Amino acid sequence: MQQRLIEALRQGFPADAWALVIGDLMLDRYLWGKVERISPEAPVPVVLLEKESSRPGGAANVAANLAGLGLPCRLLGTVGDDAPGRELVAAIASQGVGTEALFTSSSRPTTTKTRILGGHQQMLRLDREATAAPDAGEQEALSRLLREMMERKPAVVVLSDYAKGVLTPELCRLAIDLAAQADIPVLVDPKGRDYGKYRGATALTPNRRETAEACGVSGQDLDELLQAAQALRRALDLRFLAVTRSEEGITLLEETRMLHLPAMARQVFDVSGAGDTVIATLAAGMVAGLEPAEALHLANLAAGIVVGKVGTVPITREELLAELAVEEVREQADKICDLPHLLARVRQWRANGERIVFTNGCFDLLHAGHVVYLEQAAKLGDRLVVGLNTDRSVRALKGPNRPVIHEQDRARVLAALEAVDAVVLFDEDTPLSLIEAIRPDVLVKGSDYTEDQVVGGKEVKSWGGRVALIDVVPGRSTSNILRKLGSA
Repeated sequence: MQQRLIEALRQGFPADAWALVIGDLMLDRYLWGKVERISPEAPVPVVLLEKESSRPGGAANVAANLAGLGLPCRLLGTVGDDAPGRELVAAIASQGVGTEALFTSSSRPTTTKTRILGGHQQMLRLDREATAAPDAGEQEALSRLLREMMERKPAVVVLSDYAKGVLTPELCRLAIDLAAQADIPVLVDPKGRDYGKYRGATALTPNRRETAEACGVSGQDLDELLQAAQALRRALDLRFLAVTRSEEGITLLEETRMLHLPAMARQVFDVSGAGDTVIATLAAGMVAGLEPAEALHLANLAAGIVVGKVGTVPITREELLAELAVEEVREQADKICDLPHLLARVRQWRANGERIVFTNGCFDLLHAGHVVYLEQAAKLGDRLVVGLNTDRSVRALKGPNRPVIHEQDRARVLAALEAVDAVVLFDEDTPLSLIEAIRPDVLVKGSDYTEDQVVGGKEVKSWGGRVALIDVVPGRSTSNILRKLGSA
């Protein structure tokens, strides 16, 4: 999967694709300093101010993330007729985000969050905001701007709701209805207890606490929470629901499956803006043609990067490509596992509703015939497990001069193939005990066997699985390669 994700990021987006982000804009201010003493006036730390900075926050940070990933973006929302508003608009424009759909309000201030940090520790936050809905005239202006933007046919619409008043039920309904008419996906980062205003959107990305509040459950029991979330997904007629669970990762809920994606962060300094990064990366991935699970995998990686930074910092395509490359190498090595670890993975795959395919062989001097065979085997299910003969068992089968390639090297080359999900070594003359432990749904061998000759075939059929025979590529074999080498 990594190669597909890398290619999607490298190739970018269709030439005319762009995203429309609607929601509550904020200016995130940071006052950076160091703490060396306690105030004599009160028992509070004294922060010696060293520098100041500001960054787009809220819906503006969603747009900044999309721009960083290379997807053009326009923002629809309000700013105040004040200095923070002008600063925010300038910052947004400097990142290449379109600002023509921003409305300057004469009655509402620009939402501003000022954080005071001592070292990397947040000491205090000061908020300036208005949370009531805009007045009737401003709501009408926002609706007009929304209709104008939708006529330009965005590739995706993101509703970034921070409960600051912009995303009224009426504006949400208008956005979702207009998008539905044009077959445009709508992704929502929701707020509040009543999600009825998001009904008919493509997907929601609430965190665990928000999901519990919307579903009316405690959130302590994960199974209860996810069952309630699945019911919520159906009630709101969503294609999928993605519950972000901080250090526990993301759970994807679709009509036919529930998929858990583990967290990717190696270190956490600041979770500010992580939700913005998730929904932006999810949106960008879907515009690039990825399925929700693939796009959420990217979003998970992106969130793991930004929480390792201090403050609200958007992701960039270069950072995400670098992390994918690292993950690809790491996952290739992780594909090689012993039986206990393999069985744990198989249990997780089955819990996600995935079908397990198993095949086995020596795979000495891996060649094109092997690759085609494994690619065809992988298409018969969701996960392909390869049982690999150890050097000892290869010698027992092929003679004292085989294998040519050491077992660990053979395993590493197999693991580098995208079609292969796991490689496990076995030392027995046949893989029967391995097959009985894994209990695959599909057992695969080459068409040079007959079905009754396939070791484990009877056992696989006994638990409802099947045997599949795949045509071998003519003239491609390790023995032929060795004969050619011997005559060279």
